Amino acid sequence: MADDTTPETTPTPERSPAPEPGYFLPGGAGESAVETGTASPRAVPRQSLGLGKAHPVRPPVDPSLRKAKPLPSDPGQTGFGAPPPAPLSDAPATPLTGTKQPGGPRPVGGWHSTSTRKPPQFSTEPPQLKPPARYSKPFIAGFSALMLVLLGGGVFAGSKLIDSYDDTVENPLARPSVKQTEDPLPAPPQPTVTVTVQPVPDAVRVKQNKLYAVGKVPSVKCTEPKIKPSTEAALLKYYQTLLPCLNKAWAPLVRKAGYPFRAPKLVIYRSSQRSACTGEADLAFYCGDDETITIRSSVDLKNYRIDKEAARVRMMDTLAHEYAHHVQLLTNILISANSREGWAKTEAAKLEERRRVELQASCLGAAFLGANRTTLGLTGRKHDIWEFQAKHSGDEYNPKKKRDHGSRKNMWAWVGPAFTTTNPASCNTFTAPAARVS
Repeated sequence: MADDTTPETTPTPERSPAPEPGYFLPGGAGESAVETGTASPRAVPRQSLGLGKAHPVRPPVDPSLRKAKPLPSDPGQTGFGAPPPAPLSDAPATPLTGTKQPGGPRPVGGWHSTSTRKPPQFSTEPPQLKPPARYSKPFIAGFSALMLVLLGGGVFAGSKLIDSYDDTVENPLARPSVKQTEDPLPAPPQPTVTVTVQPVPDAVRVKQNKLYAVGKVPSVKCTEPKIKPSTEAALLKYYQTLLPCLNKAWAPLVRKAGYPFRAPKLVIYRSSQRSACTGEADLAFYCGDDETITIRSSVDLKNYRIDKEAARVRMMDTLAHEYAHHVQLLTNILISANSREGWAKTEAAKLEERRRVELQASCLGAAFLGANRTTLGLTGRKHDIWEFQAKHSGDEYNPKKKRDHGSRKNMWAWVGPAFTTTNPASCNTFTAPAARVS
């Protein structure tokens, strides 16, 4: 019995059977059916054998696969160890654009190109070794020569070290060494050696003094001072102006004889004063203790009032005589002469020694005046005055009649030749016989 609620079925059209494989291929049944018109309505029309536009194959998406996690990669590796499998023969040739693997995207080459993946970290094949470097023959020859030189130097240094070691063993005290960090020991004190110099005998010093070999007194071109010695102050000024001329003339001769030079001092005494050196009140004198020339002003002032020109000549001669005593002191002649006088046993012998000193001083003074006669103006009448005074000077004119300066005859015998020769060699009174110094 039929149910009214059953829906009415619609007749289903009859389906044609599926074509067999190869049906539409050339020579198949499908090709003949199409040509005769007996093909089934659902038969696929014949297409061209050329490939059409390729479409990507999209597999069905499984929702469960969207939440799948990527496979874990090896530590320190940014991608898989090997390339993915090749696609099927009918797969499209579109290259992969990248992946979303851990570590970030990395470029991947297309399937039709060579893969850019690096080889795995470990490989069973042995690594390729670089061929050994080849050096040129000149380089090898130079390097060999250098090694030979170094080897020879080492052998030579070793032989020297062995020789020094052998010498040290045979003679260990040959080369003592001191560490550089140690302070050197102080030098032992040197013994004091006292050299005793033999003193020069007084006779040798006065008779063979080098002053006699220095040559002539030079001309220093000094002029007589224009000062009028009419007062004591002017008299002192006159002598002080003339004194540098004698220093300039005698200084080189004293040094040439081997003695140091010192200029003497000069003072003016009044008539009431006496010498602090000798206690005497002579016209003029020289004191060796303080190397001072002392001149009494009263006699010169009196002479200047009587004869001005004669007074000037007498003043120049007096200063030259007293300065000669200073030269005797500097050359040690005066010291030895005083020593000889002190050792004399008789008063006559003492006076003879003193006369030798005074006659030599007058002679040396005359040598200076003769060397500078032109500039000092000792020419003409002044020369005659000087000669007269020299010939009338001596012990004969001493009020005390003391024979300590020599006779006027012997005075001229010494000063006359010295004025002409201007040489101290003419004044060696210590080698003269007693008659010439009487």
